[in-house]
Amino acid sequence: MVDLTANTPCAGLLPLSHGELSLKERNYGAVWSVAPFNGASRDVSAALKKAIGAGLPGDGRLLAGKSGEVFWTGQGQYFVRALKLPKLPAALSDQSDAWACVGLEGGGAIDVLARLCPLNLRSMDEGDVARSLIGHMQAIIIMRSDGIDLMVFRSMAATLVHELERVMRSVTAQRAL
Repeated sequence: MVDLTANTPCAGLLPLSHGELSLKERNYGAVWSVAPFNGASRDVSAALKKAIGAGLPGDGRLLAGKSGEVFWTGQGQYFVRALKLPKLPAALSDQSDAWACVGLEGGGAIDVLARLCPLNLRSMDEGDVARSLIGHMQAIIIMRSDGIDLMVFRSMAATLVHELERVMRSVTAQRAL
């Protein structure tokens, strides 16, 4: 009998670093897509707040609670990081293995993304969330106190790491001049 071992999306690709910059895989654990039914946003928010300590955030924001976090991912759609969800009047989908999640940290992280993303990330603060492109990949960008989290579809993990590493090398080399 063969023993199978699950691999993370970036297994064998990360961690890596160049100069002050580092790229690490983030283990987001259980991730749920939550889309409240028509008129049920307040009920969903209240139930999440009671269960994990964070309700539904405003557009482009993240709210952290005692046992999870909720972040906006599009109009009427949120991702919830929590081990267990309460019963919710919402469309739910388990997204745990669907995304590659990486953290870009260090001086120059914004400079790296400025070459790959059309957004002005310098105007974003901790807790801000955006949907945009990184290169040609659809992405979720989350500003955190220790860096920037990037989420792309799992099938794009190797491409994301390749693109980020290429630009990390370039930014590091330019800063060394």
